[in-house]
Amino acid sequence: MSVHYQRHGEVGVISIANPPVNALSQAVRRGLLDALQEGIADQQAQALVVMAEGRTFIAGADIREFGKPPQAPLLPDVISQLEACPKPLVASLHGTALGGGLEVALGCHYRVALASTRVGLPEVKLGLLPGAGGTQRLPRLAGVANALDIITSGRFVEATEAHAIGILDAISDAATPLEAGLAAARAVLAGEQATRITGQLPAPDADPQAMATMRAQLESSVPELFSPFRIVEAIDACTQAASLEEGLRQERALFLACMDSHQRAGLIHLFFAARSPHLVPGVENAAPFTQLALIGEHPLFDTLQQAAQRAGITLTPTAEANTELCLLAPGADTSTCPGQAVTLALRPLPAPISAAIDEHIDTDLPSTSLSLVLAEHGAFHELVNHHASALDQQRAALTLKALRANVVVTRSPGVLSTLHDAAAQAPAQGIQTALEHASLDLSQQGACYRESDIDLLSVEALGYPRHSGGAHRQATLAQPASDTSSTTARNAHS
Repeated sequence: MSVHYQRHGEVGVISIANPPVNALSQAVRRGLLDALQEGIADQQAQALVVMAEGRTFIAGADIREFGKPPQAPLLPDVISQLEACPKPLVASLHGTALGGGLEVALGCHYRVALASTRVGLPEVKLGLLPGAGGTQRLPRLAGVANALDIITSGRFVEATEAHAIGILDAISDAATPLEAGLAAARAVLAGEQATRITGQLPAPDADPQAMATMRAQLESSVPELFSPFRIVEAIDACTQAASLEEGLRQERALFLACMDSHQRAGLIHLFFAARSPHLVPGVENAAPFTQLALIGEHPLFDTLQQAAQRAGITLTPTAEANTELCLLAPGADTSTCPGQAVTLALRPLPAPISAAIDEHIDTDLPSTSLSLVLAEHGAFHELVNHHASALDQQRAALTLKALRANVVVTRSPGVLSTLHDAAAQAPAQGIQTALEHASLDLSQQGACYRESDIDLLSVEALGYPRHSGGAHRQATLAQPASDTSSTTARNAHS
């Protein structure tokens, strides 16, 4: 069951259980309403608590519903009913309360959190704004300036800051969210703590200076983005609207405008692209290598060392008889790698041109070879398969991920080197076009397992505009509608 109700003495507890992150699926939304009605009808329950099981409170929307028609009950309606609860309603937070999760908490009458909790409204990172009252309720609690900062940045707010600015009513030292919620509810019933219905609080005073400052900041830093400016409009509406209901209507209209924007589609495309770029299609039941040799010296090796013990991976400075994977720093002596080991050569970006990489590997490295093209910027490196089996590449990718190095798996000649070469040869005003043309060539050559991998690398490592969704996505969208690959891309990302 996604949501269940149970009474503890005079307190009814609504518990969400939708692992791994208690996302707000349609079943959870329906379950919240059903459990709420059960709690309201329970005559022995004098107060109610909303909490979540597992490692976190509600961490946001259910990504499995992205791009699908919305199903009732919609989140704004769920939150309105939570806020209208006739009994004191406490939200007990732990882990993260993000997006719709924080909006659920804002609809409750009292918010308590464990000390390690973080909250936030990160919808801007997907080209959206909070569409279930976040832009209307957060300013009522935290003020206009704080709401502008938190929502336009999408940053996570630590519990201490959230408490200081009014988002949280209390921070608990209890061991579990259940204990924290029960204690807070009993304190409310005893008159030791006061609740407040967020939507009934007066709207904050208009803050023209904060609005002007934020608009100027956005015009300077992200003038091309759509949703941050709509967020400012929504928060401005909070200060100007005659009622919460009117503000919510304006927020909804702005939210739908963001939903219809090309930027939202591009950012969500990248969101999904970043989920599993380390997986080699068709390879199952692969396990990381556990015996690694780090040959030579490189700053990445220090990072890998820090995560090795927790990952259960043994790293040695020289190859041994049981070494499974040799990582070779640039210039390292390749002859020390035992014949049974898979070899992985580190290559910086700007890397040599693709042909030179292949030529070097063909002559200097064993036939089972990979290269790791190291991006100077962004969160992902590229793990290129030159002569290794798909299984060995997958095992190497899993090993690096276990060591906290995120990778995108590709095939020779490699994506980053090819894109970098194309950008380097183009005039400044033609770099994006050059990346788009190169991305189409890479796809036709079979250099990528997924076309979205090209998009991810072009954005993360080479600075292609994130809101566009990546070089290959833009290139396919620009192709004639009759082009089959373009039609496929549109269907996949619509």
